[in-house]
Amino acid sequence: MSVDSFRTFLDVLERGDAITRITDDVSWDLEASAITMLANETDDRIPVFESVRNQRSDTNARLVGDPYRGPQQCPWKWFGHAFDLPVDSGPAYYEGMIDRLHEPLEPRMVSAAAAPCKEVVRTGDDASLLEFPWPYIHQGDGGRYATLATLVAPDPNSEWGSWSRHRTMIHDSSQASVLLLAGEQVPNRYYFEYERDDEPMPVALTIGAGPAVESTAEMWIPVGRSEVSFAGGLRGSPVELVECETNDLAVPATAEIVIEGRVMPNERLDEGPFGDYFGYMNGPRRSMPVLEVDAITHRREPYVPFCVEGSGVGYGENSSSTLAIAAGGPDATLGLRIAGFDVELAAPWPFTSRTVWVIAVDRAYPGALHELANFIFTTWGMLHIDFFVFVDSDVNPLSPRAVIEAIALHADPATDFHQFGVERMPKVPLNIYQTPDEKGSATVGTSRTKTSKAYIDACADGDRPAQGIGDRDARERARELLVEAGVPETAFEPAHTTGAER
Repeated sequence: MSVDSFRTFLDVLERGDAITRITDDVSWDLEASAITMLANETDDRIPVFESVRNQRSDTNARLVGDPYRGPQQCPWKWFGHAFDLPVDSGPAYYEGMIDRLHEPLEPRMVSAAAAPCKEVVRTGDDASLLEFPWPYIHQGDGGRYATLATLVAPDPNSEWGSWSRHRTMIHDSSQASVLLLAGEQVPNRYYFEYERDDEPMPVALTIGAGPAVESTAEMWIPVGRSEVSFAGGLRGSPVELVECETNDLAVPATAEIVIEGRVMPNERLDEGPFGDYFGYMNGPRRSMPVLEVDAITHRREPYVPFCVEGSGVGYGENSSSTLAIAAGGPDATLGLRIAGFDVELAAPWPFTSRTVWVIAVDRAYPGALHELANFIFTTWGMLHIDFFVFVDSDVNPLSPRAVIEAIALHADPATDFHQFGVERMPKVPLNIYQTPDEKGSATVGTSRTKTSKAYIDACADGDRPAQGIGDRDARERARELLVEAGVPETAFEPAHTTGAER
């Protein structure tokens, strides 16, 4: 059955014994996030907080902590079940995702009466952001946040608008500040079109729109193409959309909450600090555009999913890091292939998905990896990545063991470690290895705009003889004979072998 909503995705988790429904009263003030962080770090079940105290209304909204986080040994597992794709093999899951992206499906409009997100409709002064228990996630955050939100914005090149992910800090009943970073598609449209013409940009912030919507919002969909059609391709059925109450945008009909409003020109509110993905407070406060609320529609007793950034080993085990592996990786693989590179697989390193990626590719000619690295390092969608590991096409980038083996066996520190200079390499200001001074200005929270980046060539050198104990074919045949004799397959797998290894 197609997972067509956040609630049917929760059903997938329930059937997989992957959620814990907590019925005791829990506060949105640090308590829900603390429980979620502990679950993330221990690879425990995803917490659903059925009773959130200190709500300002009788909405009875419920919190869900990092619902998209996959198991540490198989991060894409729940996305695979949601999209009916292979889960036992990371490469097979990736190829399944790529196949779906080749077959986008146009959305289907439904009436307001048929849209669950219209069960409750409030407009004007009756629409209040404070009706919902937005979590206060980290001690030291600038405020309460919506961290798993998909922003629907106008797009002159697409009938259905543009979707993207932006954290949003709640200020009062009718205003929030939205993190719009110049250089991204939607922020550029706001800064260089709407604000330049002194016009508000109509938007809709959707909460709990489901895994297909969240996945395509994570991806870098080409200009002129619509995320909604690719979301339909991922789930194998058209996404149902419904018209907003106060603007011309269309939003996912099954969303838990839809906040309609305008991003006002030349108006700013404080945003941050925020406990970001590297595990420290990123700030201080800075000015960001203002979302002025016009209407809020939602399901009865809506779920409010949220992400706790900065939790887990390497700060890479939450909804954001899982989306990077389960959605960003397949998207990047497809993008590099379309760009003309013969890439087998491009995937984030499972433990540091925002900074290190591994790419399986064969060196077609001398200098090929340098050309590929230069292309990737200067592509906007990968500015946050500071180094890559290139491995042969038969090495699984999703397998930490296989990648480490490739580095140990094939990467010569004298010849295979390559660095790009600071003159032309763009960067993102959150790198944990930099001191506060190196990160840059304390007044705006930005860093110097250039940095050095590096890659490791861990591909086998064709001039070197293959080294190993015994003949590979002979060892494989011996394994087959032992299995035929009754030895279980698992006896040949190291204790830490996972779905990523196969």
